[in-house]
Parts: sequence; C-alpha cells; structure tokens
Amino acid sequence: MIVDVHITEKSFGAKLLMQNVKFSVGNGEKIGVIGRNGIGKSTLFNILAETDTDFTGDIIYQRGVVAVATRQEYHDVHEKTTVLEYVLHGLPEYSELSHIIRTYPDTMGDDLRKINRYTDALQRFDDKGFYQVEEQIEREFKTFQLPADIAHRPFVSLSGGQKRLVEIVKIMHSQAHLALIDEPTNHMDYVAKDQFIDWLKHAREAVLVITHDRDVLREVDRIVELKDGGSQTYKGNYDAYLKQNALTTGTQMNDFEMVERRIENLKEKVITYQRLKEKSRNPGTIQRFKRLEERSRKELAELNTREKPTFWIDKESVSDLNYKTAAQYEKFKARNVRIKLRDNESRSKHVLVSARNLRLGYEAPLFEGIDIDLREGEAIEIRGRNGAGKTTLIKALLGDESITRFSGELTLDTGVRYGVYEQEVSPVYFDLALEDAIERLYLDRQLPISVTKIRGLLHDYLFDEGDGKIPLKLLSGGQKARFQLIAMLANDPQLLILDEPTNHLDLPSIEELETALARYSGAILYVSHDGYFREKLQGVVVELKV
Repeated sequence: MIVDVHITEKSFGAKLLMQNVKFSVGNGEKIGVIGRNGIGKSTLFNILAETDTDFTGDIIYQRGVVAVATRQEYHDVHEKTTVLEYVLHGLPEYSELSHIIRTYPDTMGDDLRKINRYTDALQRFDDKGFYQVEEQIEREFKTFQLPADIAHRPFVSLSGGQKRLVEIVKIMHSQAHLALIDEPTNHMDYVAKDQFIDWLKHAREAVLVITHDRDVLREVDRIVELKDGGSQTYKGNYDAYLKQNALTTGTQMNDFEMVERRIENLKEKVITYQRLKEKSRNPGTIQRFKRLEERSRKELAELNTREKPTFWIDKESVSDLNYKTAAQYEKFKARNVRIKLRDNESRSKHVLVSARNLRLGYEAPLFEGIDIDLREGEAIEIRGRNGAGKTTLIKALLGDESITRFSGELTLDTGVRYGVYEQEVSPVYFDLALEDAIERLYLDRQLPISVTKIRGLLHDYLFDEGDGKIPLKLLSGGQKARFQLIAMLANDPQLLILDEPTNHLDLPSIEELETALARYSGAILYVSHDGYFREKLQGVVVELKV
C-alpha cells in the first residue's frame, strides 16, 4: 500500500464534515473520488497533501513515497517564474539534480564525494528522462491547446483555466508514486481529454482523482464515494459502481426502514409503560414499568440522533428494481435539484437559430462554411477544439459586436426567450450574497421576484438555509453551477444555450439535468466534451473548422 487513510473527524467550526473516512491506495491503482457538492472532496485532498493538518485521524504513507497534487492557490509563485520553470520545479528531484549537474563541475575539483554525487546525478537525471522533459512538456502544452509561447510566459499571467491545464501537465511528468488530481478535465477539449485519459490508463503512478466526468470514471479501478460523513469503496469503474450502488443502497434502505419501525415501536412502548406505571399500585410493579420506560426512552433518544442516510440510485438502475425496493426508494430517496423546464407538446417547429455559410472571427476567421437550422424540439451540438470558435459563435449569436462576420448569415429569432448556461459567473453578481444575486438577475431581466420565490429557488437547487447570505464568490464550484442553472431558466426559455453544463455538477444533479433536457420542448444549442451527456442529448453535430 502507498497510503492508508483514516480520518475520524474533520470539522469546520460547528459543522462536522467527516467522521469516518477510511480507505487505502495501492501501487499503480487508479481511484475516482466522488460525492455530492460540498461533501468534502477537496478538503480530503488538502489533508492528503498535508496542507490541512486540522483533523483527527491518521494518514500513513509508505516510507519513501512521493506524492504530488494539483494546486488551488499560487500566492507563493514568484512573478518572474516562467510556466516551464514552474512545471520543472514541481517535478520531484528535478531541481536538486539539475542544480548538482549545473554547479558541481565548477566546484568539485578532486573531491571524490562530490564527483560520485555528480556522477550519480547524471545517471539519475538520465533515468528520469529529464534530458527530454522540456521538449515533452512543450508538446503536452500544444496538445492541451495552450498558446505556442506559453512555456516562456510568467506563470502568474495565465488565466485560471490555463493554470489548471499546466497543473495537469506537471502531474503527468512528475513520475511520483501518487498523484492527487482535482477535476482535471473541466477546461479540456475532447482531444486533450482523450490524451489525459490515455495517460491515466497507462500511468505507472497511483492516481486519486476527484471527478464527476463519467468518461474518466469509466477508466478507474475503484471508486471511493464520500457520503454522510464517511466513505464507501466500490470495486471497478463507473458502470460497476452504478450496479453496486443500487444493491448497497437497497440494503441500507432496508436497515433504515427497520430503524424507523423500531422508533415507532419504542414510541408506543414509552406511552404503554407510562400508562401502566401510572395505573399500578404495587411499588415493585411501578419500579419495573419505570425502568422499562426509561430504557425505551434512552434507546429512542439514541436512535433519534441518527442522521438519515443519503439514498441515490441512477434512473436506469431504479427501473430494474423490484416493486418493494422501488417503493422504498421513492419514499426515502435524497432530495435532488428540481429543474423546471417547458415540457409541453405545443412545439411550433419554427426556426429559432439560422446560419448560412457563416464565417466568423476577430482579426482572422476562426471557422467557415457553417450552416445551422435549429427548431423547437431539436438539439444541435457545436463541436471543435479549444480556440476553434465555439464560444465566439455563441457570443455572435447573442449580439456581441466585437466579433467580425467575414461572410454568411447568422439569425436569432427576435421574439425567442433564451437562457444561457455559462461556465463562469458574471462579475456583476460575484460580490453579492446568493439571495441578492438571484434578486438582481431577475430584476435585471425585468422579471417578477419575491422573498418567497427566492426561498423556493434556494430549496429547489439544494442550498441550505444559511447559503443565501454567503457571497457568491465564496461558494463552491458546484454551488456556482447551480446558480448558473437558476440564471439560465429564470425567463422560462424557449431556447437553451449550454456551454459545458456538467463541469461542476455532481452525478445526481447531472442526471437530473439530462432527464429535464430529455423532456424539454424547446430548442437546445450546446457545447460539451462529456461523452455520456452528448449520448443522452444527441442532436445534429456542427463541427467548427477553417
């Protein structure tokens, strides 16, 4: 084993986040870490990376194990450090070995100890493949569609998405024993994503990856799910997880139902013993019923302190459940987001989006020869590599005048109500508390809004009572994604424009979104590199190329 993990308690103030997380990682093992948004996945990685030591439990690494992790903060990176320097210095041993190779020839003279160390460093540098590493790293930058000169730019000048891709390149070349990777594919196009998945499948190091990207989860050896403060381990990939989860959830619901029955039974016993005690005249009998009542009350109090487990089964597996288990699941299933979309059958079938021989770009065209006819009830996928112009096409459709139309036509029905799902929250709302941001987005669109409506939206999209007061910028990626869904659907749109909508949503929320979109009567124009999502939505593929 590379590492044994046992976290007995991790809290934030009065909130208990984890109380029994336990699993281990073996040599070369690929493990996916999943769980509902806000359950503590990133906190777990901070603990494993030893940047968070405020917990109770043990993280025991095998002697000599080197672990690397994708970073979230870069405050300590010098402003002059180039991207290539950042990646190289993040490789275990590179800095030390390169320093010896670079400086020892001028200082070692006849010092046999230094000569031996220099010779060993040369051999180790060669064994690690460091002589070719700069070329390999720059090749990976190109695969991930990063700018040609990015290797020599200051690292601090990069965008957030670019930094995350550079982090992945660093991990891929680290040759560590264990790689901790948080949401690696969120900013990748389909070519870069395939490259990452190919690396994952063949990497010698063990990999622990936080992801809800089902294409990635399909390639792992095990899945660790964080749920209800603890962890559950499932052998196999995502498809195996779905089957095992249905079985274990069925067992857990049986156990929970037995507890519920025991609670009702104990309530009746308490009342019965209390009445018998009051009716009795014999002191010994009174004491006996008093003891029975106290014993029942104590057990009842203990059972009432137990939290209701989170029960979730994917819809396909639910359809295969027997009648009894299906009825249990309907009764006990966890609350999920409630996405309300137009699902009536009154589709006019008139064209909402039209393009003819379209050629768009800025100083030069990004793509050409694009034809689109999108009607209500239809879906079109816009496909292309990062930088091919997918976002540019969407912006042009919505009236961005900075984009040059070199030739062709692009039309959006002037009367159509549309909703846009964007990957980034608008800066207009970023500093507002969540409930104020919801009110602002409705008022900005001249839509009616009330305190009752805001509370209903917070409930429908799984926000806790106190979340409404939290500034939007402090919410998790998953919470911001749910705010983006609220913004997209505010005006009951006839056309949905989706830009990578599954990136930050957890698995139950993704499934609910897919189910709602399948019923949706309007038109959908979408960009996604999620293979499962594309298979569910399907539609005509429009590929952007010059």
